[in-house]
Amino acid sequence: MQGYCLVLGLCWLGQLCVAQNLRPQIANPKLTTNNPTLTTIALEKPFCVFDDSLSPGSSYEVYLYAMADSASTVSSAVTDNSSKPLNTTFRDTNGGQLGPYRAASFNVPNCASPPLLADIVNVDKAPDALKQYLFRVGDDVTCLYDPNFPGACNPPLAKDTTYRFKYVLVDVVAGVMKDQTLWSDPMKTRRVKQSSTIDTWPGRRSGGMIVITSILSTLMFLLVVGFLASVFFVVMAPGEASTQTRYESRTTQQGVRRSQSSSETVNQ
Repeated sequence: MQGYCLVLGLCWLGQLCVAQNLRPQIANPKLTTNNPTLTTIALEKPFCVFDDSLSPGSSYEVYLYAMADSASTVSSAVTDNSSKPLNTTFRDTNGGQLGPYRAASFNVPNCASPPLLADIVNVDKAPDALKQYLFRVGDDVTCLYDPNFPGACNPPLAKDTTYRFKYVLVDVVAGVMKDQTLWSDPMKTRRVKQSSTIDTWPGRRSGGMIVITSILSTLMFLLVVGFLASVFFVVMAPGEASTQTRYESRTTQQGVRRSQSSSETVNQ
């Protein structure tokens, strides 16, 4: 348990170093497994990144923008000429293929009160703690089909596609950008495995091998049944032959006795 807490502590220190790199980071594999998935990518929230840009008495939010890596050659701007953040959606940009879209907005993470390591280790508190610490892009499967969906839509990402992400600090009252990170390094969703490459057996046999093995097993079963049936008939056959021989022997003996009796009567 102490070793696990040490790993989480190092992960947390790594998150604090984001302020120096100023770019979104993929979630540490020690905190979330199976990341990225086919349609989602979990990111670390920007703790202690925008603290120097916050003004007392103002209201701020963090906007998360996403775009396909291929769109970076088209346009990667997330604000207009007046520094207002773009409200482009997943549909507007064809899933990020034509430029960045706003995938989410959330409150600025509190650098002074981050999630506790004890809460992350605690099974009951871990989901809420990780929700404060991480954000999963592509986690909403219904917003695209809800015309009244409020806020930014965060629909599933495309399979086997490379994306980049950016955090933007927005002054909600003035409606302008106050600060932003660099675009993240490329992050790629997983692709669907071909059926021929899926490990379907501890011995790593393919699907075709499993079918062939099943057919051979069936044929072997039929062969064994046929062999046992042959042995059964061979064992039973001599018994029937001996019975028939004894019956014929008794009949012959009776015939001989009757013949002898008849001859004795004639002689007399």
